[in-house]
Amino acid sequence: MTTAVLGGGLSGLSAGYYLLRRFGKPLTIYEASPRVGGWVRSENRKDRNFIFESGPRTIRPVGLPGANTLELVEELKLEVTPIRRSHVAARNRMLYAKGQLCMLPNSPKGLFGVLPPFTKPLYKAVLRDLVTASKKAKLEDESIYSFAERRFGKEIADYAISPMICGICAGDAREISVRFLMEGLFEKEQKYGGVLKGALISRFEKNKTKDTKDGLFAERQPKLYAQALKQKWAMYGLQGGLENLPKAMRKYLGERDVNVQLSNECRNLTFSSTGVRMNIKDAEVPVEHVVSSLPAYKLAPLVKQQHPSLSAQLLSIPYVDVLVVNMQFPGKLLKQDGFGLLVPPVEKLPLLGVIFDSCCFDMGENTVLTVMMGGHWFDQWFGDRPSPKQILDLATSHVQKMLQIREEPKFSRVHTLHKCIPQYTVGHKRRVEAIRNYIKTYKLPLSVCGAAYDGVGINDVILSARRQVEAIPLS
Repeated sequence: MTTAVLGGGLSGLSAGYYLLRRFGKPLTIYEASPRVGGWVRSENRKDRNFIFESGPRTIRPVGLPGANTLELVEELKLEVTPIRRSHVAARNRMLYAKGQLCMLPNSPKGLFGVLPPFTKPLYKAVLRDLVTASKKAKLEDESIYSFAERRFGKEIADYAISPMICGICAGDAREISVRFLMEGLFEKEQKYGGVLKGALISRFEKNKTKDTKDGLFAERQPKLYAQALKQKWAMYGLQGGLENLPKAMRKYLGERDVNVQLSNECRNLTFSSTGVRMNIKDAEVPVEHVVSSLPAYKLAPLVKQQHPSLSAQLLSIPYVDVLVVNMQFPGKLLKQDGFGLLVPPVEKLPLLGVIFDSCCFDMGENTVLTVMMGGHWFDQWFGDRPSPKQILDLATSHVQKMLQIREEPKFSRVHTLHKCIPQYTVGHKRRVEAIRNYIKTYKLPLSVCGAAYDGVGINDVILSARRQVEAIPLS
């Protein structure tokens, strides 16, 4: 089968990897930009012993998706840097709220005291869930904010759930689907009448999420996954930066005669009973099947001519812009180590959060921070398109105030990531089902994978590619 992959980000490269494993050659990956990796980008300053990451920097080794990624990392022979659960970056997570840095509880004991920004012990929110009845009419979906407020109270929704959603997808919890992002919790409540009640009951049932076989690892569990379990990794990075993952994937594919074409954008897709014709640089390229890892809004115009309804469905998935500011300060300046801090939207500040990179990984005598701004609130704060210097000054002033740092950063980078994260608004699961059902109904030789459909994390986009490739008929 001649197959083409559109997009050379992590999901597209993963699709290439799994297509090669399933079908062999011929196979070509088309990437519109001059590099692979998509939003994963690392700047390794070896001369000064620090790394700037403008995209993700850590991966969680949890469950089937985590095991799947570790199998890939193992195959590529990449060096990992584990962060164990006992590490300060795994234990300490903070909020900046009510004018102060607040440590989130990291043990059951923390449920019984009153920790700012909360005004009452957190165990009361747990009790609320146990005594609150679920809605009599079963819900198909609702916002994560509404769900959290209903089950645990407004304070939890404002100061725990909302900032967490900022960290996951730079989104507004009042709009994001609980059924898509927290399906397990939502279904427990709908089935058993409460989140905790459902969690306790389901513990006595077979926990399928811990079964890493699932048809993917029939022969053996990945060694790195077994190691992660044994050593209790909370997360891990890659030596030299996370961009080494897409770089290694490209090298692996190239060595096996997979053609990765950079600066080659697909302009149109024309489907027929015999396959697909792709318009690449004004030339018609025929293939039997296309796997698209493109953002939904980029795939939409390619199919609009023949399938305007599918195009409209793809365009119904919104995206947000995020500003990422990397900064390095000489010396160890943080008064409190940890993974970083999140800023609850109720604080009405332009920051989504700050990651303490030099706490997560050894960066010598440097303090390295990554500031994230914008997201759902990008236009509100940055609609007049400020200059990189204005953005840096704004990020620096907030960091200095929040973390009590007096110095100015010695090195910095400002990145505007345009339409980088899809928003899983209420009804998203149904939206994705409709897109895939349309493709199936019209028997289009097209598969769609990536963050728009199956989750924003690195594990999600890699497993998304694998699932979609394995669903392609062998004949």
